[in-house]
Amino acid sequence: MQPTSIDHTQSLLQSHQYFADRETATVLYLALRMQRPLFLEGEPGVGKTALAQAMAEVMGTRLLRLQCYEGLDAASALYEWDYPRQIMALRVAEARGERPEAQSLYHDDYLLKRPLLEALLPDPAAPGAPRVLLIDEIDRADEPFEAFLLEILSEYQVSIPEIGVIRAERPPLIIVTSNRTREVHDALKRRCLYQWMGYPQRDRELQIVAARAPEAAARLQAQAVDFIHRLRGIDLFKAPGIAEAIDWCRALSALGVTELDPQSVRDTLGVLLKYQDDLARADGPTVAELLAGTPAAAT
Repeated sequence: MQPTSIDHTQSLLQSHQYFADRETATVLYLALRMQRPLFLEGEPGVGKTALAQAMAEVMGTRLLRLQCYEGLDAASALYEWDYPRQIMALRVAEARGERPEAQSLYHDDYLLKRPLLEALLPDPAAPGAPRVLLIDEIDRADEPFEAFLLEILSEYQVSIPEIGVIRAERPPLIIVTSNRTREVHDALKRRCLYQWMGYPQRDRELQIVAARAPEAAARLQAQAVDFIHRLRGIDLFKAPGIAEAIDWCRALSALGVTELDPQSVRDTLGVLLKYQDDLARADGPTVAELLAGTPAAAT
């Protein structure tokens, strides 16, 4: 379904258990209306990838996801030719005494479509709906790959030497994410609408946790969210994100915990914190202060 307003965008996302603030809903709605890519930047675990997943559900189409990494190239991101099938077709033709023309070996039957190319083509399972393409963690890719993306982000087209230019009949919704492990080039950002995504406010995070971890008692959900918000205020290498908050509530519920106490927190800190230095920082006295909600705990 195509959102018709900012409020409608928020409502549709919420129906798929994504609780967007108004700023995020606004830039997402504009990206759809203006047919512009959306660049989401922020700490890991704040809901950037989940937003793309929710929008694919809203639009009734399959999410196309390109996970970026160092050394990512066009063959992995855009297309490859199915060389074994091409060679087989060539041998079959030779056995028949035929001499196939080059273009007969370079057509759709032998084209292995990767996410970037798929995003430009109609979705057979959802005719008329724009595709949703997630280019995840672009900051992990090399800078030359950023340059390779510019044609797609600005023109919604790609050039394949053997075929020519393939252009989207209906521009896809492209969501590019970055955890800001390095600065992304201005040329890429200029082609996108931009949104910084921080950790959600307490009430919104509680909504998310209640929807995604309903097995946890309501009191436990509230205590867990309050504790995590205080925990993010201390000096950590990697603060827990929304996904960790959901997992923590599920873990506590699985252990039969209905109310937070120092022992249950210490037993399950590994669900929230992923680095030894952070676990050492959240020692017994710190946990007690965070549970008590004292002003010193959040400094």
